[in-house]
Amino acid sequence: MHEHISTIRIRYSETDQMGVVYHGNYAQFFEIGRTEWLRTLGVTYKYMEKTGVMLPVISLNCNFKKSAFYDDFITIKTYLKKTPTVKIEFNYEIVNQDNDILCTGSTALAFINSETKRPIRCPEYLLNKLNS
Repeated sequence: MHEHISTIRIRYSETDQMGVVYHGNYAQFFEIGRTEWLRTLGVTYKYMEKTGVMLPVISLNCNFKKSAFYDDFITIKTYLKKTPTVKIEFNYEIVNQDNDILCTGSTALAFINSETKRPIRCPEYLLNKLNS
């Protein structure tokens, strides 16, 4: 299903004293992947919030394979797992400049009505973009 690739350079602030990327930063790398994935469809979190839709993370899974280091280039491969319903699910693969797999993972996010704070179905505008 739809795939997006983002590449970033590891900043010093993302590492520990050994120059290794702190594990908590991988959640942010996943966020970069999915927000850019949405952006390529012409949808942003800002637009979704304007239309009354919030998209909180309800699950996050991360499997570490190798370390990333300061000044490495990493590529975040983001894949849509299946057609969204009341939630949208992504798979991720992060590789370094040598194409070594550093991390795999997944997230699930729920579509929430910003006024009622209740789950809703995936907005039609997003489904339409996925089907075009």
